[in-house]
Amino acid sequence: MSAYIRQLELPICDDIAVDLRAGDLLSLTGTIYTARDAAHQRLVAALDSDEELPIDLREAVIYYCGPTPAQPNRPIGAAGPTTSARMDPFTPQLYAAGVRATIGKGPRSPQVREACREYLGLYLVATGGAGALISTWVQQADVVAYPDLGPEAIYRLQVEDFRALVGYDVYGASIFCNEDDLE
Repeated sequence: MSAYIRQLELPICDDIAVDLRAGDLLSLTGTIYTARDAAHQRLVAALDSDEELPIDLREAVIYYCGPTPAQPNRPIGAAGPTTSARMDPFTPQLYAAGVRATIGKGPRSPQVREACREYLGLYLVATGGAGALISTWVQQADVVAYPDLGPEAIYRLQVEDFRALVGYDVYGASIFCNEDDLE
C-alpha cells in the first residue's frame, strides 16, 4: 500500500488508471456522478435500447450514493456510500460503456472484478458511516437525470479532495480478504 495520498484531477485517463494499484489512497477533484439501483436499471435499459444516455459515461466516475437534502449554506446533505454489491448486475455493462471508476463500500462480485481488468476500470472504496464528512468534499451538486427518483436521481457532484481507496485495480488486485467466499 502506498504511504502517500495521490492527488488526481478527474477524469482518470488510461495512463493514470494503469498506474494505480489496489490500496492506493486517492484525493479526487473534479466531477463525479451519483447513481444507485434505480438509476442503474434505467442506464442499462437505455444502453440495451440504444437510447441516448442522460450523461456521458466515457471516463465517468459513478458514486453509489443517495444524498440527503442540502443543509443551509451547503450544496448537499449527508453523502455516504451505499453497499456496492447491489449494483453488481449492472456494473460490467457500465464499465463496457466507458465508466472509468465506481465508488462505494464493500467487496464486489467476480464479474465486476473481471470487468475492471477487461475495461481498465477501477473500483474505489469510500468510508461507510462518514456521510457528513464526505459531504464537505462536495462543492456543488446538481440533479442531471431522473429527478423523479428523488435521492436516487443522478446528481453531478463537483468534489474537492474526495478521499477514496483503490479497492480493485485494472490488474485484478484487491484489498478485500476472503472474496472467494462471496461467489
